[in-house]
Amino acid sequence: MLTYNLNERKGPLYKKLYESIKEDICQGKILSGEKMPSKRTLAKNLGISTITIENAYDQLMGEGYIYAVPKKGYYVSDISGLQKVKVPVVASCHIQMPQKDENVRFDFSSNHTESANFPFSVWAKLMRETISLREKELLKVSPCGGVPELRQAIATHLGAFRGMQVDPDQIIVGAGTEYLYGMLVKLLGKDKIYCIENPGYKKIRQIYESNGAQCIFSNMDASGILVEELEKCDIAHISPTHHFPTGITMPVTRRYELLAWANEKEGRYIIEDDYDSEFRLNGKPIPSLQSIDACGKVIYMNTFSKSLTSTIRISYMVLPEALANEYYRKLAFYACTVSTFEQYTLASFISKGYFEKHINRMRLHYGRKREQVLEVLRKNLSSKQCKILENDSGLHFILELHTRLTDREVKERLWNKKIKISTVSDFCMDEKETDSHQFILNYSNMDVEKLEGAIEELKSLL
Repeated sequence: MLTYNLNERKGPLYKKLYESIKEDICQGKILSGEKMPSKRTLAKNLGISTITIENAYDQLMGEGYIYAVPKKGYYVSDISGLQKVKVPVVASCHIQMPQKDENVRFDFSSNHTESANFPFSVWAKLMRETISLREKELLKVSPCGGVPELRQAIATHLGAFRGMQVDPDQIIVGAGTEYLYGMLVKLLGKDKIYCIENPGYKKIRQIYESNGAQCIFSNMDASGILVEELEKCDIAHISPTHHFPTGITMPVTRRYELLAWANEKEGRYIIEDDYDSEFRLNGKPIPSLQSIDACGKVIYMNTFSKSLTSTIRISYMVLPEALANEYYRKLAFYACTVSTFEQYTLASFISKGYFEKHINRMRLHYGRKREQVLEVLRKNLSSKQCKILENDSGLHFILELHTRLTDREVKERLWNKKIKISTVSDFCMDEKETDSHQFILNYSNMDVEKLEGAIEELKSLL
């Protein structure tokens, strides 16, 4: 009769019994073809329940160590051909994870939003409504472009806010613009040459190149990207409303030059990344490039990461009609990467007017905050020490320092004081170390109360 000491164990009792029997079978203590004790007999011998014995036997059967013969009982399988694999001893892994700057006193470069500004109470209410009213829809697979309700809500919002008349089926929803960039490479082709603004957001280049696309760069002047430098490319990725990091807003004359370039050859497209478009603090929002495109050459992209929160991870793109049809022909097998729970909640948030109210409230909030930041700068730094470059748009501006120190020296000396700052030259695509003396001040998540102390440290360098 099988006898085991089951007192010293970790985890369920059946697991200890299963492991003990398996070890005896593997070591040959219980021979192939040998009949196992009945569940009732073994339970009585070990002083445990028959359910525990049944669970252990089921596990052994599932792994092929024993088998059952109807009306006769359980027998040990022939495991002579079983290959014994030595489990390697797991050593400690030395994986270099990206490190966050946890010990920063002040961060001029953070573009995150403040948690206090997120409409938690409204979002929670709409989430509860979504769960109670849409039980069936929530458990259905979302269409590849996103649920119709969200696409319709976005289309209505774009019509009212950006003057864009789009069909909801032109809209593709995805988990962040980074995912959508990758989908565009699949749609437009790896054989195309993609042009990125220089300086610009370097992650765009990384995503395109990681998807197998070739990137080139076009320099900029005071009106934005230089059209004459686009002749060798097929796709131009631009941010005409509020360029990062320079803050340039592209005038309408340059926009029409770009559209003319796109129309010169078949297969040319413009990706309009509408970065920070919601936060034009003075005057009406500038019409999008897509709204003046009559030939289906502009792919419009935007995200809710800036207007709501950076962690919501919901973005969208508006494809020209021909590309939208091509997308559904080629890529409809991809599942939508955004949870249906969040899609329906966001659809309600937009369609019920909460998004418009939130944007208006945040414009007022950021407008006041911007003035506070500018007041601290003007109070502590003279015109001989710096120049402020801003255009009443977006959530950052440029501080041009009058100093003989290199950009690297300024950054390093501030970092020694646990103050983090970025420069325009950090975003130059050619990787050459140049000195712009222009420093980026993101104020969306800035602690204004600590700003004066950080400016004092900056002032001491000049």
